Amino acid sequence: MINKSKIVNLKSTIVTQMKFKLYIFLFLFSTMIFAQQKSVETSIDTTKNKIGAEFKLTLKTVVSSKSKVEFPKLKNIGALEVIQSYPVDTVKKDETYELIKKYGLTQFDSGRYTIPSIKILIDKKPFYSDSLKVEVANVKVDTLQQKMYDIKDIASAEEGMGTWWIYVLIVLVIIGIGAFVYWYVKKRQLKKIEEEVYKTPIEKATSLLNNLEKKELVQKGEIKEYYSELTDIARNYIEEAIHIPAMESTTSELIQAIRTASTQKKMTLTPETVENLERVLRQADLVKFAKSKPLDFEITDDRNKIQKVILTLDNAIPTEAPEDIEDQLLNEAQRQKQIQAQLRKKRNARIGYSVAAVILLLFVTTTYFIVTKGFNYVKDNIIGHPSKELLEGEWVKSAYGSPAVLIETPKVLKRMDTEKVLPKETMALIKEMQLFVYGSMIDNFYVTVSTAKFKQPTDIDLAKALEGSLKVMEAQGAQNIIVKQEDFQTNEGIQGVKGYGTMSILNPATKTSTKAYYELLLFKQDQGLQQILVLHEEGDTYANEITTRILNSVELQRANN
Repeated sequence: MINKSKIVNLKSTIVTQMKFKLYIFLFLFSTMIFAQQKSVETSIDTTKNKIGAEFKLTLKTVVSSKSKVEFPKLKNIGALEVIQSYPVDTVKKDETYELIKKYGLTQFDSGRYTIPSIKILIDKKPFYSDSLKVEVANVKVDTLQQKMYDIKDIASAEEGMGTWWIYVLIVLVIIGIGAFVYWYVKKRQLKKIEEEVYKTPIEKATSLLNNLEKKELVQKGEIKEYYSELTDIARNYIEEAIHIPAMESTTSELIQAIRTASTQKKMTLTPETVENLERVLRQADLVKFAKSKPLDFEITDDRNKIQKVILTLDNAIPTEAPEDIEDQLLNEAQRQKQIQAQLRKKRNARIGYSVAAVILLLFVTTTYFIVTKGFNYVKDNIIGHPSKELLEGEWVKSAYGSPAVLIETPKVLKRMDTEKVLPKETMALIKEMQLFVYGSMIDNFYVTVSTAKFKQPTDIDLAKALEGSLKVMEAQGAQNIIVKQEDFQTNEGIQGVKGYGTMSILNPATKTSTKAYYELLLFKQDQGLQQILVLHEEGDTYANEITTRILNSVELQRANN
């Protein structure tokens, strides 16, 4: 026989266990619901700060593209004052949007404070942030160790680097001009010495030998240069006085030519004179090509030998005048040739001076504009800037598509084949579409205007259309798109949506990425969609002006209902 009390106890135990399991299930279920409802992430940059310093409170929520999020406008959050309410940042992640709202908070009394929960409306449903505790520390002031001073007079604030760099630049310009003037005068003096016209070859050779000693090349260790100039003086004299091509001849050819000329011209030359000349020329060849280094007394002896050889040759040349007309004509031709050479040198010198003066003027002018206007001004106006050329060029106002978009642009937009841009699935829904483009996404400036009419009655959601346009841009190489959205209204009162923000454009050829800024306008009219896109490199001030002018010029033709 079964004991009734045991059955009752057994039933009671089973019921108790079932209730316990039910409680656990309800607890887990409520926890899951709570976790799903908690859609606001709360963070702060620091929990301890000085009096008057800023606490940056960050609220982050992830929602779908259809959700509407409202962050409150607050002057105070608890005991802390809101000194800055930052704009909401929107980051697109796959099919969702991450909204980030930041508040700048401060407190001017030291102590510990609690930042209470903040109510955020998501699709008109309330969600709450977490409460946080922060501490405001007092600033220690040591009046015993530090000396106290009177308040200074008001001084004008200097922006950036100040003005010291201008004085440094002026000093550098003055030094540069001084160096140029010194170089110019020095070179002119040397030119005068070189271009001085001598009455006779022997006078020229004697003067050049004296100038060679004044240069002190031997004392400076420039032995190769010394021997080169020494032998050139001798060769030039022989070429001008005896009319032998001495400069182009080798040492052996020159010696042989002198011996032949002495016989033909009846010059009384001793073998010792020719041998001394040959010995010095051979020594010079060793110095120039074999890196030989004669002793000091040998260098002096070679110089004396050259001077003696030149004097001997000059005395040995017959002094009688030319006997026939051919010699006179030859001497006259050589004289004219020398005159022409001197004129060419003077002309080249004048050209060099003119070029140097122009370069100096350009340098001074460029430096002046850099100092007064800035480097970017000089770069953009002298070197050139593509966006500046577009901005200052001749603009075109035209109507594109149907219903027409009337817009003013720096260049005429060209019609594109839409079938190459949109997939076939999208084109199957469109009755008519027209696309007009200037540039490309990887150029410095890009403008598109498109109009589309759908085959079937469609309730166009401009927010979804904006999202679709961004996906098309992603397919064309756009990455890391940050989008902000607001309402837009034309001058004629037609309502639309404006999407704007930044993105990275990947260049498929160079595999490099460029940061770009974009603005996208969307309008819907009578089963039709009109879009205007402007995209350019971020930070381009001229492109910003172009964008503003384009968007301010937008006018739309109203569709015929």
